[in-house]
Amino acid sequence: MSNIAMFNPSNVPAFAKNAVLSATTLALAGGASSGGGMKRVSIKGGVFRLLSNGKEIASIDERHLDVIVVKAAPKVSRIFYAGSYDKDAAAAAPDCTSADGEKPDANVKNKQASNCSTCPQNIAGSGNGQSRACRYQQRLAVVLANNPDGDVLQVTLPATSIFGKEDGEKRPLQAYARYMAAQTPPVNLDAIVTRMKFDTQAESPKIVFAPVRWLTDAEYETAQNQANSKDAEKAVAVTPAFADGVASPAPLALSGKAPSTKTFGDLLDEDDAQAIAEVKATKAKKAKAAEVEAEEEPEVRKAAAKVESVPAKKNKLADIVADWDDE
Repeated sequence: MSNIAMFNPSNVPAFAKNAVLSATTLALAGGASSGGGMKRVSIKGGVFRLLSNGKEIASIDERHLDVIVVKAAPKVSRIFYAGSYDKDAAAAAPDCTSADGEKPDANVKNKQASNCSTCPQNIAGSGNGQSRACRYQQRLAVVLANNPDGDVLQVTLPATSIFGKEDGEKRPLQAYARYMAAQTPPVNLDAIVTRMKFDTQAESPKIVFAPVRWLTDAEYETAQNQANSKDAEKAVAVTPAFADGVASPAPLALSGKAPSTKTFGDLLDEDDAQAIAEVKATKAKKAKAAEVEAEEEPEVRKAAAKVESVPAKKNKLADIVADWDDE
């Protein structure tokens, strides 16, 4: 079944009919804690790696990973390291962070500027080549599609996986969220299985996204419960460094926040609204989905080191999930 046919109104499950866009989908479409030791997925070296307490438990041979996105940080965050990138260096706390991408977090001791827009680390050329030293990140809380009631995992994506144009069925995160939001009825990311796949043509690790299938009623109920868990809240609220136990948490409290009373239209800025309108118009004409222009912040890195082969007994998701369940 093609991605478009999958979302034909006749195929929409009951729970998704008359859907309004969720906070997760809104956050990823461009709208708007406790201790570490959580589990997360890393894309270091162009390989999906499963980490717990900062220690790699296993890596996955497959070039894709099917997940359910249950929660997303409401804003694209920023992170700055003063030192040069070293793929072999031990995990370390960043020098400056911003949970909302607008101003440094309150716990940052050595702020680079009072706000991100005027920060010298936010200027092209402040990093390697013409890149910016301060990098964008988007934090997600996901569960594995083959184990939706298992561990909630943190996924942190770099700028190249967040922004940019779609290329056929290969879409960066925001373009993917906008594309799904433009369906009729709108498709929330916590109602479907999403495939995260490495773009093999990219020099540094880059993830693109595609829909796989609707969730079953039971899976959808599980996903909603996972979205409301403390683990999901922590996954989108803390930096990867804190998740690995090497940094203090950013003072981003998500608990107890009243749900927004704004509509999807209220939360969209002009560019977002235009992008979704273009996608709908193109879909109606049965042409290629509209290209969404966005600022790109490529992360310049050396070619990834060759990844060692993974023992067969550890290269299946079922084996990995079983290992985690024993912890």
